[in-house]
Amino acid sequence: MAKKRVFISFDYDHDAALKTLLVGQSKLEDSPFELADWSIKEHIDANWKDKARTRIRSVDIVCVICGLHTDSATGVSAELKIAKEEDKPYFLLWGYSEKTCIKPKSASAEDKIYKWTWQNLKSLIQGDR
Repeated sequence: MAKKRVFISFDYDHDAALKTLLVGQSKLEDSPFELADWSIKEHIDANWKDKARTRIRSVDIVCVICGLHTDSATGVSAELKIAKEEDKPYFLLWGYSEKTCIKPKSASAEDKIYKWTWQNLKSLIQGDR
């Protein structure tokens, strides 16, 4: 089975370590996914959004890692909005097991934040939501 290409959206200022953990999981032998170019840390302008849109169009699914301050991460909100506009499947991942994680502002009220376990992640990548 071909691996799914995943775009990771995360809060650069607070959750870069979580991205590193997901990168590590993508390299496991039984990983069902590979990572495309992830979030871009640049000023959010039309050019930045065009770059993000191009990257998001090239993947199978978007993973939004939610942390303590994701609601104030304008880049994460913009990337999720683009994913929705491009009709890309996406899911929200609970970044810290012992802390309260928050959805980005562009998330829908019905969007669930899923617990980050290896089994859940593999299921979410395969479309089980």
